[in-house]
Amino acid sequence: MKPIWAPWRMAYIEGGAKEPGCIFCDKLKSADARASLLLTQTDHSLIMLNKYPYNSGHLLLAPKRHTNEVSALSREEYQDLCAALRSSVAVVLEALKPGGVNLGMNLGRCAGAGVEDHLHWHVVPRWEGDTNFMPVVGETKVISQHLLDSYDRLSPFFKDFAVPGHG
Repeated sequence: MKPIWAPWRMAYIEGGAKEPGCIFCDKLKSADARASLLLTQTDHSLIMLNKYPYNSGHLLLAPKRHTNEVSALSREEYQDLCAALRSSVAVVLEALKPGGVNLGMNLGRCAGAGVEDHLHWHVVPRWEGDTNFMPVVGETKVISQHLLDSYDRLSPFFKDFAVPGHG
């Protein structure tokens, strides 16, 4: 039997004290994009890897402005976020060649939001066979690629990232 290593998941599994601040707002202040997993930003949005991914290449997209209500977004913020979502899906399809992609936004704790106070999209690449017996029997999800390897694979596609209608 081969061991499966995903050490970055332990902080999530143990459910330790939540870090202060907002994971999205704080990424914009970071001097090291790779360490903070921030792939790019647009006029009104940011795109980053999920630190606790469901699958390799799991992206999070959020408005730069701190809000948990879709209706609170201005027209420009909403259009920018939607265009960034569309472009991010295209990047994931080109860079990672998944068989499909799950898109989701959970608003509120009862809807499954892990970060309740800052709305965000999940872009989750999916491949045939990426779900197996491990989550059912071992209560463990196997992530096949290290986070920083995912970052390094995706980041070149975001270097000249352009949101349609935004340059």
